[in-house]
Amino acid sequence: MTPSDPLTAAQALVSFIRESIPLTRTMGLELGGYDGERLVLNCPLAPNVNDKGCAFGGSLTSLMTLAGWGLVELALRQRGEDCDVYVGVSSVRYLDPVWSDFHAEAQRAEGADWETFFATLASRNRARISVACQVPGQDGKPAAALEAQFVAKRRAAAAE
Repeated sequence: MTPSDPLTAAQALVSFIRESIPLTRTMGLELGGYDGERLVLNCPLAPNVNDKGCAFGGSLTSLMTLAGWGLVELALRQRGEDCDVYVGVSSVRYLDPVWSDFHAEAQRAEGADWETFFATLASRNRARISVACQVPGQDGKPAAALEAQFVAKRRAAAAE
């Protein structure tokens, strides 16, 4: 059963991520917020620092990828869909160093919609959706941005 409250569902998902992906425990991954349309994941700088003292690019990419994956996973869970979600294609831009604790924000990319995604899933048992993620930097400008297409595939029903 899926929690009906979006924030409760997001917290359950973050707990699942931390239990299933050891790297996320090392990164210090925490839920920043979820409103049903936008997922925010937080990380402290200390376990994600590079040799220059700023956030490691791999940590920024990992956090944005997890936020995008989590956004799709939450949408599926909230509709009772049992799917595996994969990142299909992604592109990352590093725009400015991050010198403090950071967070990633994920939301549907412009032009992407859940209705088309779920209609395709219903007819083909798999669907794709584009997601836009960013790590905000100073002055409201992104420090890093990830554009990704996530694929959901229905899991085969367990044999009875």
